[in-house]
Amino acid sequence: MSNTPSRWPQALDQSKSQIDLFESSKERKAYENLADLYTIITATEHLERAYAQDAITQSEYTSECNKLISQFKIAEKAALGTNNMTTETFMNLYQMDCPRAADRLLIMGVPEPLKTSHDNGNVAVTVAETAMDAVKLDQRAVDELQPLLSDLMNALIQLPDTPNDFGPNYKVKKWLEKLNAMRAVDMIDDDDGRQLYHDLDTAYSEFSRYLKSK
Repeated sequence: MSNTPSRWPQALDQSKSQIDLFESSKERKAYENLADLYTIITATEHLERAYAQDAITQSEYTSECNKLISQFKIAEKAALGTNNMTTETFMNLYQMDCPRAADRLLIMGVPEPLKTSHDNGNVAVTVAETAMDAVKLDQRAVDELQPLLSDLMNALIQLPDTPNDFGPNYKVKKWLEKLNAMRAVDMIDDDDGRQLYHDLDTAYSEFSRYLKSK
């Protein structure tokens, strides 16, 4: 028999083992969780760029941004909750060039504001009372508190004719930045909980006076 190599393609040797990225269903799930977090960060970056270029409407932007912010905290907890990696470390590790997403998800925690002409005072009051009740009931987890403060910030920034240095906005934004810098599984301590309640109570009183003056 001739040893001349065949001109025809040879079938793959199915007996050779394949290289897997994971060795168990647990590892597979971990990779999927990391992929979900990567996708949400990337999607947020694209959304922010589209909004900056007037490629989508304000209502479309706000709806999608709120959805991504909510999904981000869930994905962050699932992907990074079992290790000491932060989202910043994750983005650096995978060389993610997403500055707008980082600002929106890790610092602001709310969509780009647009002050509306209608009165959102009742919404702000209700959301503030809900947040204060949560803190009073000793809720301390970041993934419990951050959505409440995000909702409150959304309500406050839509109040018309508020000054740029409106105290309640500053107080809530300061706490949002603090919580957004933490992992979803982290907890604030009792001292922070007491300070948070005090700041919320002060903000509540201030914007209540503002509403009565209108």
